[in-house]
Amino acid sequence: MTSPRKIRLSTTPTPEALAELQLGDIVYLDGLMYTAREGVYMRALEEKANIPMELPKESAANFHCSPAASINKDGSYAMGAVTATASFRFAKWIGEWFEKSGAKLIVGKGGMSHQTYAEHFVPNGAIYLSTVGYGTGALLGRGVENVEAVHWHEELGLAQAMWVLKCDNMGPFIVASDLQGNCLFERENAKIAKGLEKVYEGTRPAVLKRFGETDDRSDELIG
Repeated sequence: MTSPRKIRLSTTPTPEALAELQLGDIVYLDGLMYTAREGVYMRALEEKANIPMELPKESAANFHCSPAASINKDGSYAMGAVTATASFRFAKWIGEWFEKSGAKLIVGKGGMSHQTYAEHFVPNGAIYLSTVGYGTGALLGRGVENVEAVHWHEELGLAQAMWVLKCDNMGPFIVASDLQGNCLFERENAKIAKGLEKVYEGTRPAVLKRFGETDDRSDELIG
């Protein structure tokens, strides 16, 4: 078994750099990355507010993140952990966001579906990078060299604001989609599923079932 490749990638990546990425590669980011989640999407896309950055020139990397950070009285910023949030919740905005922002990298937790990659990522030449497991917020925070700005914090609050982070070797992130729309998690889940029956060979079926595991309603009642 070969070790995954480790790659340093700019947050304004060239098409050639994106084309070289393979599912499972480990990526570390350099440059400016901004956070944008539901608050930013609704303000920029639904309320038609002007985005306070020159995108994608300044950054083509959107982090689905709520930083553990604050703004000090003197206007400086205190940054601790940067914990990613689940990206599937933002799928309904992602196509329009690509058009408006020119993003090439979406970074978050858990990935998005193959359908979202095929419909929105592939036509825009974009890649999804996933955080590696849970509890890595402090580790990722070490890769934040500086907080460059915080936009819309008065309107949206600190958790939903658009944080602009200067990254230096920030990671690790794992390549969870490629330019063809292939999905790492779906590929690996299919491999795991093949072996599940062997794991349960010889065991008795569960006596109690969870809601939704059967169409027979009598199986879902405990009496």
